[in-house]
Amino acid sequence: MRCKLRVFLLVLLCIDFFLSSQALPQDNGNPLSAPVSEKLTLIEATMCERIKAYIPQNQAIVFSMTIGKVSCFTSFDPVPEKTFIYHKWFYRDKPSTRIKLSLQPPCWSTFSSIQLREADKGPWRVEVIDQEGNILDIMRFSITD
Repeated sequence: MRCKLRVFLLVLLCIDFFLSSQALPQDNGNPLSAPVSEKLTLIEATMCERIKAYIPQNQAIVFSMTIGKVSCFTSFDPVPEKTFIYHKWFYRDKPSTRIKLSLQPPCWSTFSSIQLREADKGPWRVEVIDQEGNILDIMRFSITD
């Protein structure tokens, strides 16, 4: 009986070894077997009156001139590698300023701001652009009295 039990266990061990060796991953050039690479992902983009502890305060699409400045806040997760983005500010569809902002892994939030002048009343937009020139988001807002 002991001999049959040993043979049975040996057979099970051999079967387990054979099946597990067949299940090893192989790279056949199949794109589905390639690891999925993360890409830079914008998770939040908003216009606000100010940033406090990296949290946008008083988000809106219409801002009064009396607040003195407007901020564009962006947050990314994941950030797979050190990179940069641009906040391109446009006033009445004409470029006003372009601000280069660095991003660090694994996630990052950043912002840019403009000081408001009397001549800044009217329609604005900010384009969030990655380092390859792809537009990630466009935020439109207005400055009023």
